[in-house]
Amino acid sequence: MAIISSEYKSWIGELKQRIRQSQIKAAVKVNTELLQLYWGLGKDIVERQLDSSWGSGFFNQLSKDLKSDFPQMSGFSPTNLKYMKRFYLFYNQDDGIR
Repeated sequence: MAIISSEYKSWIGELKQRIRQSQIKAAVKVNTELLQLYWGLGKDIVERQLDSSWGSGFFNQLSKDLKSDFPQMSGFSPTNLKYMKRFYLFYNQDDGIR
């Protein structure tokens, strides 16, 4: 077994730190994108419900359609879609997310 130099150990330590930092940055970006998606979807729901005569089954139908087209994604239950609408309505008072 070869003796590992202190230079190599130091480099591996730095490399691990960079990898962990990249993983954290990626997770933050994913969460940011999801929040923007939920915000936009909530906004669309609010705007389209004002302009149309969709009935009480709207959230159930939207949920079914989104789950069908994106089976690998979670978060499109009727309840979550209503939360997205509320999320938009609540934070829209401050002119949006930045």
